[in-house]
Amino acid sequence: MNTPNQPDSPASSGPAAADRADRDARGYRPDAAGRGARLRADVIDVTIARPTRSPASAEVGDRFEVLQLQRTRDPLKGTWQPVMGHIDGQESATAAAMREAREEVGLNIADPAACAAFWALEQVHPYFISAIDCVVLSPRFLALVAPDWTPSLNHEHAAHRWVLLRDASRLSTWPGQRASLAEVATLLAGDSIEGPWLKIDPAKITIA
Repeated sequence: MNTPNQPDSPASSGPAAADRADRDARGYRPDAAGRGARLRADVIDVTIARPTRSPASAEVGDRFEVLQLQRTRDPLKGTWQPVMGHIDGQESATAAAMREAREEVGLNIADPAACAAFWALEQVHPYFISAIDCVVLSPRFLALVAPDWTPSLNHEHAAHRWVLLRDASRLSTWPGQRASLAEVATLLAGDSIEGPWLKIDPAKITIA
């Protein structure tokens, strides 16, 4: 027991005591409210793929190519990206993906003449943005378009390019995008167990 003339012991006060005060009996901190990086899930991206002229017997990486867009403004100016955007208001992530595809490249995913299939990717690859101290969980999607479909770019992009799926990972900017391309390849191969469960009927989605 401390007397009035004795300083508090390290066990009863100071940083060590404060650290223990917010932990449970197991040593965990159960309440982290207000601490740590922010978490958000309002960013989506859409990989757009189209078939090549390679025979059906070719590897999936040669049978499809994916669209990459060169950004015109910061913070990603000059980089090559898929369709990317933010969820607005109360719209769903799927509705946002369809809207952004229409706004950025003129793709009407609900039009079967333009878009043959549309999937949600099962994996979410989180990433950290140090500049805003934020962890982002980004829902990702895949749209398979007709072989003759071409994008109509808006002001957000300076150029576009089609790259073979087998080269897309090497030419992608971010690790999360490279990881998602592995799932894209599985879905485009056409024999995945999860494919039918991840497929979306665009006619059932309402977009602004």
